[in-house]
Amino acid sequence: MHPSPPAPDPTSTRRVALATLIGTSIEWYDFFIYGAAAALVFGKLFFPDASPLTGTLLALSTFGVGFVARPVGGVVFAHFGDRIGRKSMLVLSVLLMGGGTFVVGLLPTAETIGVAAPILLVLLRIVQGIGLGGEWGAAAVMAVEHAPPHRRGFFGSWPQVGVPAGMLTANLALLVMSGSMSEEAFLSWGWRVPFLASIALVVVGIVIRLKVHESPVFEAAKAAGRIERLPVLAVLRKQPVNVLRAAGLRFAENSTFYIHTTFVLTYGTTLLGMERDDLLLAVIISSAVGLVSLPFYGWACDRFGRRPVVLWGSLVLLAMSWPYFWALDTRSLPIIVLATVVAVNIGNSAVYAPQPAYFSELFEPEVRYSGASIGAQAASVFAGGLSPVIATALLNATGGYDMIALYMSAMVMITIVTALLSPDPYGASLRRGAPAPT
Repeated sequence: MHPSPPAPDPTSTRRVALATLIGTSIEWYDFFIYGAAAALVFGKLFFPDASPLTGTLLALSTFGVGFVARPVGGVVFAHFGDRIGRKSMLVLSVLLMGGGTFVVGLLPTAETIGVAAPILLVLLRIVQGIGLGGEWGAAAVMAVEHAPPHRRGFFGSWPQVGVPAGMLTANLALLVMSGSMSEEAFLSWGWRVPFLASIALVVVGIVIRLKVHESPVFEAAKAAGRIERLPVLAVLRKQPVNVLRAAGLRFAENSTFYIHTTFVLTYGTTLLGMERDDLLLAVIISSAVGLVSLPFYGWACDRFGRRPVVLWGSLVLLAMSWPYFWALDTRSLPIIVLATVVAVNIGNSAVYAPQPAYFSELFEPEVRYSGASIGAQAASVFAGGLSPVIATALLNATGGYDMIALYMSAMVMITIVTALLSPDPYGASLRRGAPAPT
């Protein structure tokens, strides 16, 4: 028998949950401020010679580069997270992500330095992607490993709440800046302010994360001498099917989320001629609702299991593939807000909230960070980062949304099939030596 970790301390559990929430909120603020800027202004500033839609497509491609870099961050951070601990990776990820965002705010545009501007933009996007790729696994695993067994879903959902919190803050910042100045001033310097302001958030995130304790589950595995020398290779050798399961379970939420929150800005302003601020408002309202819907579904997956909640959310997303665009085409803000809330908060949140607990229960502690990170970040490349680019390309090629809705449906079906073919590890022990689901 190997020693079990000590019983979770309620104070420590809450402190870690708060630290992961605040830290991921900061990191997603950085990430979304870039995504919104890519959809709204980067095409004009960094690709001025292209047509409006092509320039936006190129700008969104730089957004997608961050997703390509995420698996690199996931692998590198996971190696050290499973080798030396989760806590140090939490601190480093905030530093990388926030530093990259701050420098984007200082970056000269193509008008000043020519082709070097988009090249530097891509390089900084890679730095952001590496930081975020390492962030999710550390925050998710830390929150779950500190939680009591019957509340892993709820506490694991806290780092997920960082997504709507970061998006809410990012879009509010852009809405305030764009609404308080002329278009010319916003394009000239106003868009830089939210990027530069992120440095203050980075300092707060680092201070908070330095105060949390290392995961007791990791400490128990370390004391038992169960640390893998090459955890990434170990998880691919021992549990490759669970890595694929983790990836497949992400496709529905990851692909549709960036269409509902990033591509919508392109579709609405370019094709429908809607006001940018109206579309931002719909995303902001949905983000605010997400602060409640994600913890609710975290609680629900503790009550009903991980798989039923994931399947429910996936079916809602599948049902909304076409109606979402029908709502956009009405150009009615209340209808658009309603459709966005249904898709994002009723559907997407149900798929997203259980993931930290679901993925953590699939893997043994010495490879848990690696398994969760590799699966999650691999899906981010093929589902998340490319979805706004693919949607924009399909819009450019067809002039309509039918192929985009079909693409979204296909991504959701991958998650539905994966969930139906996967075990529900709800309640499985997180300690070494417990049978891993196969």
